[in-house]
Amino acid sequence: MAHTQGRLTRLSLLATTGMALLATPAMAQDAGTPAEDSDDNLIVVTATKRDQTIQDVPFSINAQTAEDIQKTGATTLEDLSRNVAGLSVQNLGPGQSQVSVRGVSAGQVVRDQPGVKEQVGVYLDESVISLSLFTPDFDLFDLNRVETLRGPQGTLFGSGSVGGTIRYITNQPTLGVTEGTVEANINMVEEDDIGGALKGAVNLPLGDNAALRVVGYWQHYGGFIDAIGPAGGDNVNSGDRYGTRVALTFEPSPGFTITPRVAWQKVETGGFNRQEVFNLYANPFITNPVTLEERQQYLLLREAFEDETLLADLVIDIPVTDYATVTSVTSYINRDILVSRDASALTGSVSVDLGYPDAAVALPSNLRDTTDFEGFTQELRIASTDAGPFQWLYGVYYSEVDRVYAQRLPTPGYAAATDAALGAGTSAAVANGFDNLDSPYNADLPYNIKQFAIFGELSYELTDRLTVTAGARAYDFEEERRFLSGGLFANGDDQTDSTTSDGVSPRFIVSYEASDNLTLNAQVSKGFRLGGVNDPLNATLCSANDLALFGNFQSYEDETLWNYEVGAKAFGPGFSFGAAAFYNDINNLQTTLDAGSCSSRIVFNVEEAYSRGIELEFGVEAAPGLDFSFSGSYVDAQFGTTLPEPLATATGIRDGNRLASVPELQLSAAASYEFPVGDSASGYFAASVQHVGSRFTQPADQENNPRTFVSGLPYLGAPGTDATVLDLELPEYQLVNLSAGIDFDSGLSLIVYANNLLDENPLLSFDRERGGRARLGYSVGQPRTIGVTVRQSF
Repeated sequence: MAHTQGRLTRLSLLATTGMALLATPAMAQDAGTPAEDSDDNLIVVTATKRDQTIQDVPFSINAQTAEDIQKTGATTLEDLSRNVAGLSVQNLGPGQSQVSVRGVSAGQVVRDQPGVKEQVGVYLDESVISLSLFTPDFDLFDLNRVETLRGPQGTLFGSGSVGGTIRYITNQPTLGVTEGTVEANINMVEEDDIGGALKGAVNLPLGDNAALRVVGYWQHYGGFIDAIGPAGGDNVNSGDRYGTRVALTFEPSPGFTITPRVAWQKVETGGFNRQEVFNLYANPFITNPVTLEERQQYLLLREAFEDETLLADLVIDIPVTDYATVTSVTSYINRDILVSRDASALTGSVSVDLGYPDAAVALPSNLRDTTDFEGFTQELRIASTDAGPFQWLYGVYYSEVDRVYAQRLPTPGYAAATDAALGAGTSAAVANGFDNLDSPYNADLPYNIKQFAIFGELSYELTDRLTVTAGARAYDFEEERRFLSGGLFANGDDQTDSTTSDGVSPRFIVSYEASDNLTLNAQVSKGFRLGGVNDPLNATLCSANDLALFGNFQSYEDETLWNYEVGAKAFGPGFSFGAAAFYNDINNLQTTLDAGSCSSRIVFNVEEAYSRGIELEFGVEAAPGLDFSFSGSYVDAQFGTTLPEPLATATGIRDGNRLASVPELQLSAAASYEFPVGDSASGYFAASVQHVGSRFTQPADQENNPRTFVSGLPYLGAPGTDATVLDLELPEYQLVNLSAGIDFDSGLSLIVYANNLLDENPLLSFDRERGGRARLGYSVGQPRTIGVTVRQSF
């Protein structure tokens, strides 16, 4: 039995990596959902907020099962994304992933843009957890699956799902079953630092009508970035992730379930995956020249990232008739985030520009960004449950978010150092109640965001094979934000802005079952992303040219997208296939711009843009025990608008320029061979190759590229005309992963793996400070990692 069941899960792993159609019973459970369709072993998903086999979902969807996650050694969404056609994840460090689907991207969103909304909604089961700057990287242990819903999902999932939706589906408490899993891992990163993990999950019945499921985990991230300078050290970006999930299900009567849950996670790292090529204090042009090596940076101060997330939710399902069920989802989320950066080069370069003495330029300076986030959501919906030709779902949704974003720039000794240039007491000038004399920049930005929506979707089988679906979401949104600043680098602003928005997001789908094994789909759907208000530029720091270029963009409007799509899904004995072609017509695309010397970033609406492409995923059992799979996507995402000069050159918003952060071509191929080991075990070997095409971090990177960055900052003997030339097109890269394992009937599994076997150094995004005058570098991916995992299920 172990070998037979292993074949099914192996084919699930490699059959589509994108349409994972086959699964074992243990791999496909969801709350109140049978493990699999009894006839054809298709995975059951809840992408339409009802139970459906993946073949019956009438749009493009990927479902990575628990077996997929375990066998590939994936620990983050980025690991999974390379096997999912059309999904791109930009890794800015643990807890800081930015997700795009099908090329719908505004470019890199960085820590000082708190007003920007996400383009892909991310959910833990029924609860939204996405946040544009800091989508939490929840641990993948004891997940049932990860669903990727491609294309706008605004009808059922609302704002922030303009490109698509990602759903982490956890294993739910199971009545009458005692089971559990423990797992240990040890790995070596770049033959230099050790990582590891300890994880466990247990399901306990509490009488006949209740069950408890408890998950706990700890993971240590091995570091791979070395720092030189006064705060130097090896593997400075190492860190830890630990957390727990506790869920209780109570079923007082058949179909009536009450499931409260608490999930908590904390991520702490000692730095960032930043590889520098220029630093104000370390570059080839100073008196004692410095050349920064691969995976190296320069620090006057150690850096840190902390993210503590608490999620409490309550899901209640109540059958109200023989034909309908009411579902209530109540969620509360609290996040406390700290981004602590060495801003010495930033503060120092500003000091040079302002003519302050070298004593001020040389001071260590710490930029501390904090986010205190509280969100409450309530969704109430009613859905049909009968098997007739007419299916329907209606719901209402309310959310309220209070978010306080703050910045401080403590620079001990700065007041005294600048008094020599400005006169005694001048540098101590503060405003709006900020009283740290040695912090030249301070800001508080409290936000309050409220949203109300009603939604519904209807499906009707016109014939045994033809089904039509229509749905819509009507929404109303209010945002209020106050911007308060003070300090020598600030304008002393104190202003309150508000934004309101309302609209309707429809969806229309036609699904035709051409045969028992082939389904054709077509749809037209609309997605939306809420607008907002830009922070005032730091006018004190802006050059006259940059102030004129970027000083008039105060607010930005809602982004909307119309998606036109056709697709096909097929499966049969030993094979599965999925394909889709799409065209996204984007209006008022919210694009991130770097305001150069202002040390600020703004969001700007681009009137016209588009994203079009194809996705293909298939898998085949070539011979007994031997499976092959492939997934790939080609995405052509471009602006359809050209701004007048000099804005077009400064921003990169030019008809035909690519949208940022998205590869045109993304491919993944995998092979696996499974074989019996004696009478009570099965072994396997697996290999995969992943290709990610070239990208640009920001739209403007396409202009005048390769780019010459001239610091113009005579310091430490530099002439002030030093120039660094960089090609800002992030190169394509390939990752090769290998794994081997053995599964015993006793529940014991052993896995050995090597990720990024060839030790590729992928450049994920380009990082610049103060227009490149303070620091230049790249966010880079994880190097070769070799590990062993031991897992025992009982």
